[in-house]
Amino acid sequence: MEKKAIETKAAPEQIIYADILFYGSWSAIAIMTITYILYIVGVLDPYIPLKDVPLHWSKNVHHYVEEARIPTGWGWLTLIGKADFLNFIGIVLLGALTIIGFISLVPAYIKKKDTLFTIISIIEVLVLILAASGILKTGGH
Repeated sequence: MEKKAIETKAAPEQIIYADILFYGSWSAIAIMTITYILYIVGVLDPYIPLKDVPLHWSKNVHHYVEEARIPTGWGWLTLIGKADFLNFIGIVLLGALTIIGFISLVPAYIKKKDTLFTIISIIEVLVLILAASGILKTGGH
């Protein structure tokens, strides 16, 4: 039985989306690694001292957040100068990659006059931004 190689060719917008995810993911991982090293080495002061972290391990999130007075939602941005919150930058980048990827698709679909995928991409971006905003307060923040 002869096997035929299946040849596939991705559309240019698919390649752009894949590139954004690939390079963006590795960039986010690099940022998280660097910021984690800064945290462990002690270059910046943490909000919760490293020696106090085990004291909070047994607490549920609600009590931990309340006792440590950690801002919820996007309030962590006020603590971005602290070593233990600095690594959130990489996490946010990782989470935003899907939004960035869909934004990159919109001009390509408009150029192709693909109205359905243009609308789907725009709606996807709006839904993801709404979900990430914390406006709905559904528990993710």
